[in-house]
Amino acid sequence: MSIRKLIVFAPALILFTACAKVEEPAKTQPSPTPAAAAAATPAVSYEQGLEEWKAKRLANLKSEDGWLTLIGLFWFKEGENRFGSDPAGEIVLPEGKAPAKAGTLRLAAGKVTLEANPDAKITSKGQPVTGTLELKSDDDDGGPTVLEMGTLSFHVVKRNERLGLRVKDRENPARAAFKGTDYYPADKRWVVNARFEPYDPPKKVPIVNVLDMTTEEISPGALAFEVDGHPYKLEALKEKGEEQFFIIFRDQTSGKETYPAGRYMYADPPGADGRVTLDFNRAYSPPCAFTKYATCPLPPEQNRLPLRVEAGERYLGSH
Repeated sequence: MSIRKLIVFAPALILFTACAKVEEPAKTQPSPTPAAAAAATPAVSYEQGLEEWKAKRLANLKSEDGWLTLIGLFWFKEGENRFGSDPAGEIVLPEGKAPAKAGTLRLAAGKVTLEANPDAKITSKGQPVTGTLELKSDDDDGGPTVLEMGTLSFHVVKRNERLGLRVKDRENPARAAFKGTDYYPADKRWVVNARFEPYDPPKKVPIVNVLDMTTEEISPGALAFEVDGHPYKLEALKEKGEEQFFIIFRDQTSGKETYPAGRYMYADPPGADGRVTLDFNRAYSPPCAFTKYATCPLPPEQNRLPLRVEAGERYLGSH
């Protein structure tokens, strides 16, 4: 499973103090790295490109489909899972946002089928859902079946062998109350030229998320670099269908000025010279910094840097 898909849910009854699909990205999609941006728009300065990246990130967070719209995640039990605003159901949605009995989601043999109440006016791709409908999860190659009901949207997520329902509300008060993001001043000292040290063959790295679920992710190699003459390494991850490297790291600002569980970063794969640009000015907080309903992956032990990375997104601590 792609790490980016892991960044999505946590149970509605679990509160988080640390972050782990990415997803986090809706996962917030990674913006072009400096090298890619320069190739596409050579006239744009580094500072301009960085400000554009920040603006896109903020727009994604505040969008109708962004992390700030999440209002819940509910893991399915085998068999019937009634959903609606009725507190007697297995999946309880906010009163006023859903009818008491919106329908039933049936889990059987690893598949989820929707039995919709016609009065709930549930739609998929703008078309009314009547009768039963088998739902694809976000683990399917074609993406999940997204359902809408009023201001709510929901779809099935798969984490390891567990299936659940991810619920969003574009009118979530957290979205309206969001005060924005904060960054360290841009500093080109933190645009680092790293040496790619490939693994032959690529190795599997156990990655734990905030739900204490472990997945085996593929690492194509390590990224070796220096800061102030001291050597460091970060393990890169390769997501299915993605060209860029995904890097999860923690440093000595974590829990003080940046998000406690660490930050994320993307980097272009190496060129012919075997070098990779690591732009820590584009390091960003995982989705768990903005919602308790994300399943953010945590940094592996080898990606916990014994230095202060005073670059990228800081954590305001109020989300």
